Amino acid sequence: MCMLLKNIIGFLLGIPFVWIGYDHFLRPEIFDPIVPSYLGFPRFWTLFSGLLEILLGIGIMIPFSRRMAARVLTLFLLCVYLANLNMWLNDVPFNGTLLSQNGHLIRFLLQFVLVLITLWLAEFFKGKSIKVSKDKMT
Repeated sequence: MCMLLKNIIGFLLGIPFVWIGYDHFLRPEIFDPIVPSYLGFPRFWTLFSGLLEILLGIGIMIPFSRRMAARVLTLFLLCVYLANLNMWLNDVPFNGTLLSQNGHLIRFLLQFVLVLITLWLAEFFKGKSIKVSKDKMT
């Protein structure tokens, strides 16, 4: 049951990543302004992050690559949050729209949930069970 759930969630989560990654190539001019200025070369980072989103989105949809792709995607999400934080702190519009404080908080919470899901897909929470022998229970 858990594997079926991971297959479904991996597939459903992969689709928007591939779509958004493709959008980085289709309309890079809407993503360039949110790249933090200290990184420089915003078009490079827009295209590079788009490529990673496509590859990682496909990777989490495929069972044999899901665990590794989810681990890298977790790191990617943490790094990409720098662009979201840049939008929030510097009031940078995305595609001509400024987010409200509530909009930024919702975006942050969504990013947090995505990180938790990718950690689960990466089997980060997979622990070892503790076995207690019957002798020690008496």
